[in-house]
Amino acid sequence: MPHHHSAQNSARTHAKRRTEQGVFIHHHKRGISAQFARFRTAGTSWLAAFLAVLGPGLLAGLSDDDPAGITTYSVLGTDFGYRLLWIIPASTILLVQFHMMAVRIGAASGMGFVAVIRHHWGRAWAYFAVIGLLFANFGTICAEYAGISAAGSLIGIPAWISSPLAAILISLVVVLGSFHRIERVLLLISSTLALYIIDGILAAPDWSAVWHYSIVPHMPTDQLGWVAIAATLGTTLAPWGLAFIQSYAVDKKITVANLRWERVDVLIGSLLTGLIGLAIAVACAATLNRSGIHIKDAGDAALALRPLAGSFATVLFGVGLLGASLLAAAVVPIATAYSIAEGIGAPASLDLDSRRFQFFYAAFIGLTVAAASVVSIPGLPLIPLIYSSQVINAVLLPLHVIALVLLARNQKIVGEARINFPTQLAGWVSVALIVACVAALTWSWLFK
Repeated sequence: MPHHHSAQNSARTHAKRRTEQGVFIHHHKRGISAQFARFRTAGTSWLAAFLAVLGPGLLAGLSDDDPAGITTYSVLGTDFGYRLLWIIPASTILLVQFHMMAVRIGAASGMGFVAVIRHHWGRAWAYFAVIGLLFANFGTICAEYAGISAAGSLIGIPAWISSPLAAILISLVVVLGSFHRIERVLLLISSTLALYIIDGILAAPDWSAVWHYSIVPHMPTDQLGWVAIAATLGTTLAPWGLAFIQSYAVDKKITVANLRWERVDVLIGSLLTGLIGLAIAVACAATLNRSGIHIKDAGDAALALRPLAGSFATVLFGVGLLGASLLAAAVVPIATAYSIAEGIGAPASLDLDSRRFQFFYAAFIGLTVAAASVVSIPGLPLIPLIYSSQVINAVLLPLHVIALVLLARNQKIVGEARINFPTQLAGWVSVALIVACVAALTWSWLFK
């Protein structure tokens, strides 16, 4: 009889394993594609192994080059020329550092950022994180749709057409598509950002000055310069991007064994983000700054480039703005939906069954419809909303990176994947730099 029960238990265990394996494989068939998933453990091809994890680092990084980011880089180059270019490479280093930390936590714990907070620090802190990200991210989503309307206005399409149309198309792709198809579309859209590199070359900058000021830090000479530095850091290292990459890595089933190749993905995505940001700032420094022109947003920069760098440069800038807006208009609501669903303990995945009600999809659609509607209202002052969201981002960023360092060093959460002492030390140094920049920005707001 004991032997009989042992055999039954063994059979149940094997059946359970087969069921779990079936679910796991099914997710990969929809998500990362079967032809690449098996290479993660087999190790038969480094290229296939890399392609199997490609996505989180690239999308999270390039999404930072959204309309708010493009505007920040444009203003940096327009108002300060080449002098403050060094902040972009410096911000890129921090982006690599904290994106890798977020992916490590996600891979080791199997939980997104808010889910880890809920599990480790309790529901109250999880709700605080959700509310903060929701308020900050909604203003950012509005900025993305404002970028879509600005790009549409360059060819005469009014905002009440371009914004709702984009919202419908993005929602259909996200809700009805599988993880793998959504990822393909987002990666395709992200490729349009390469046009900004061409714009930087067409502007014919002083390359020796670009090299010098990108490597050698030069401190600002006035208050506005410090604001520009803090804004550039904040737009490059956005809290929603840090939350997105962790949740997305979990959704893609990245494991600790995959971190070797995922680091490459993060590095490529972050370096491309910095390179594109640098190209935008250089294009504006070489043209608009030289001519003494001032701008307020990325749409102004595109129009101002026409007489200085030619109509082709304006077209490239406008197409890049549209691509960046569409990418971020999909990614930021996805990031927010991840956080909301994780905060209440609901399933959070791009592979959920869309034929049944899913809170994750409901949150995504609600955010998308609300933002597109706000931007479509004629004459509505968007600047205060977007500005307020950046204030919340500035407050959340130090809290977010402090939480990442604390979680990444906690063996109960990440196990053997915990960061070592040198990495912890580097993390705390970076946190101190971020806090100093945010403090400078806060000082400028309070005493301007």
